[in-house]
Amino acid sequence: MTNFNQQLDKINNEPGFIAALDQSGGSTPKALANYGVKADAYSNDDEMFEVVHNMRSRIVTSPAFSGNRIMGAILFENTMDREIEGQGTADYLWNVKRVIPFLKVDKGLADEIDGAQIMKPMPDLDALLQKAKQKNVFGTKMRSVIKTDNADGVNAVVSQQFEIGRQIIDAGLVPIIEPEVDINSPQKAATEELLKTSLLKHLDQLGEGQLVMLKLTLPETNNFYATCIQHPNVLKVVALSGGYSRQEANQRLSKQNDMVASFSRALSEGLSAQQSDDEFNSVLDASIESIFQASST
Repeated sequence: MTNFNQQLDKINNEPGFIAALDQSGGSTPKALANYGVKADAYSNDDEMFEVVHNMRSRIVTSPAFSGNRIMGAILFENTMDREIEGQGTADYLWNVKRVIPFLKVDKGLADEIDGAQIMKPMPDLDALLQKAKQKNVFGTKMRSVIKTDNADGVNAVVSQQFEIGRQIIDAGLVPIIEPEVDINSPQKAATEELLKTSLLKHLDQLGEGQLVMLKLTLPETNNFYATCIQHPNVLKVVALSGGYSRQEANQRLSKQNDMVASFSRALSEGLSAQQSDDEFNSVLDASIESIFQASST
């Protein structure tokens, strides 16, 4: 079995959730501040990315972090290009931890139109996908945001996600399609109705064997995305924490059958650069266990 087939089998048959370790340039300072590293600890982007790689390496190399409870991890390109303990990050994840590597490929959000933000253009995507494939990455992740129940905005987001998703499938990778619904939207439930309709329409247009994953905001109605989870072209549906605290995200997730977490800030909540290794590993272990349990419903 190739690594890809082993990883496909793991997603289909083993429990676990996806750790989102993909904060990029814009969100990195906030992630570091939450980790107890102030802006005066680095003086430029190179130094900042070195510091955040040290933070991610500390998480990934922790004994608490393994394929027993963690299915996959989403990386930022800068992290993919670096090493952990002498191996490329993606190779370390799979070879040492048995955690499936994914890569964030979007370049951020365009300005809001029709109550939604599609993704900025990705002119170098083909080259990035080729590099990811060479570095043994399994799949990708790309994020858009929907803020209101405007059908034009919802459809623009989903159409773009699937158009680029097909490009990613053609490159031999599995795309995680992430049309996030803003948790603060006053029309959140109505927006989710529009989103599900659009997702199912585009899923039905995929060919046999064209697999995608969906990363969706925890819905207002329990098991709302059951039809997406059961769709033959959907490998897995994962949930983003979207600004909910870990406790609330876990509570909401535990009510969604067969939906698993893909948390970022909620995963690292409570971790600090100032903690001893024992303290750090203990906090991370408790965080992972709570998310794993919420993902196991």
